[in-house]
Formats: sequence, C-alpha cells, structure tokens
Amino acid sequence: MKNDKPQTDPQGAVEGEGNYTGTRRYNEHVKEHLANNDPQKLAEEAKRALQGDEREALEEAERRAKRGPSPKP
Repeated sequence: MKNDKPQTDPQGAVEGEGNYTGTRRYNEHVKEHLANNDPQKLAEEAKRALQGDEREALEEAERRAKRGPSPKP
C-alpha cells in the first residue's frame, strides 16, 4: 500500500472509531488489487502452497500473526 499516513481527515483531525478516511483508503486499495490481480488464480496458488512444501512455514507465519506484534525491547 502506498505511503499511508496517520488516520486523519482532510482537515487534519484525528478520526476515531468509524474512521471514514481509513475505510475509503482500504476500499480504494481493494479495488486496485482486484483490478490488477486475478482472485481465482491467487486462490489456486494459495491452495497449492498449503498442499505443498510451504505448508509448515505458512502455518507458522499464521500463528505468529495471530499472536500480534512482539513487544519492543
């Protein structure tokens, strides 16, 4: 995703829950991704990766992601 800035509205006010700027940016990125990629092809590649040699590494990455960011020292 392109140089995403902190969540602020056009007037510079920080947005909280119901962040319209973040939602708009997310929707634009999804639209761009779908315009430049074939979801069916990506799904097939992911399925092959999970059935192949990459399975262990992908499952470990999923576990780490679910734990969230590591605390900084």
